[in-house]
Amino acid sequence: MRFYEIKDLMQNVKRPRRIDIVLNRKRHRKDIQCLKVQKIHNETDTSKLSWQADHKLHPTLEKLLRDKKYLAAFRDFLRSEFSEENIEFWLTCEDFKSTASPDDLRWKAEEIYQEFIQPTARREINVDHHIRERIKKSLEKPSRSCFDEAQKHVYLLMERDSCPRFLLSDAYLTMKHKSRTLWYI
Repeated sequence: MRFYEIKDLMQNVKRPRRIDIVLNRKRHRKDIQCLKVQKIHNETDTSKLSWQADHKLHPTLEKLLRDKKYLAAFRDFLRSEFSEENIEFWLTCEDFKSTASPDDLRWKAEEIYQEFIQPTARREINVDHHIRERIKKSLEKPSRSCFDEAQKHVYLLMERDSCPRFLLSDAYLTMKHKSRTLWYI
């Protein structure tokens, strides 16, 4: 038997999975939260309940942006970290997408570019040169989607960086605690 034949045979053999000794903290924490929820609500549909409870324990950035109370707290948090231009840009883009008039679209696009995109902008957001150039070219004939790429980039930045820090901040934890205690009043 040749070596390459053994190698081909080994691919078909099922190997036992190795249990990691050191678990990723986030995954471990999530597993514990799901187990707690399943234990508490074992008389109902546990898979549905564990998802709902886990979703309530860790709201997504989308939920933060839809809820006025969370949005205000998130905005204050970003202000304290000197990165509020991200949320302001995202909200401005959402407003821009609802613009109907072509004339309004042109002046709003120019205003957004000067305030957030331009290299010397007052509240410059962190986007790369290529995105900046595409937006600059699209200003000749602006459409509702001319800022989509930059908006997506900023959203992902907030989702990966700012939102997890906000969910661990005192501002969020205090607000979450207050919302739980108001139910009893």
